[in-house]
Amino acid sequence: MIIGFWIAVTGLGLVLFLAVHLGGVGMALLDPMGFERFATTLHQQAWLPWLEVALLAAGLGHPLLSLQRARANRQARGPASGPLRSRRQGPWEPLAAMAARLIPWSGSLLLLFLAVHLAQLRWHRPGDGAELAAVLAVLQAPWCLALYAVAGAAAGLHLLHGAESAVRRLGLLEPANAAALRLGGRGLALLLGAGFALLPLALVLRPAVPLLAGR
Repeated sequence: MIIGFWIAVTGLGLVLFLAVHLGGVGMALLDPMGFERFATTLHQQAWLPWLEVALLAAGLGHPLLSLQRARANRQARGPASGPLRSRRQGPWEPLAAMAARLIPWSGSLLLLFLAVHLAQLRWHRPGDGAELAAVLAVLQAPWCLALYAVAGAAAGLHLLHGAESAVRRLGLLEPANAAALRLGGRGLALLLGAGFALLPLALVLRPAVPLLAGR
């Protein structure tokens, strides 16, 4: 039970970060200079390194705990039991079932993307006022643009299963609220998945806007 609790807590913490991150990066479409000011102010905060350590712990702990839980479940069910299948009916259920089966693959893709993303834009952080220019330079490579878009879709697919799984592991899913929580979780998965998948394309295709640095 304790492993399931921490899987849920770390997963929900990462979802909260993704929501805030999408909102911050989304500013680049509407107010590029405001985005640059936001990025500069954020990276000047004394608490940012502590937050990054917490996010790194969650980002590594979540898949490791999930692997441990999956191995324990497999041992408990036995090798011949096969994967669990949902008996619920509804238009979302085939996609939710597919998301559950693809959890290891979507999670692995997200870890790969995270390593690439950090190497490109965090471990060598652009200077103040040059954040958006650096993002656009990265997205000019077709393989990077494709990776960012596919990773966004993977995040939505991962969350489609993970949101319901998290509230269940926290003991919050009950017959009275199950429909509302499932709908909310799936709506959030769609919002974050579509947002992160489409935002790189929107940034590349947007009209040229003078940036704060050197313009």
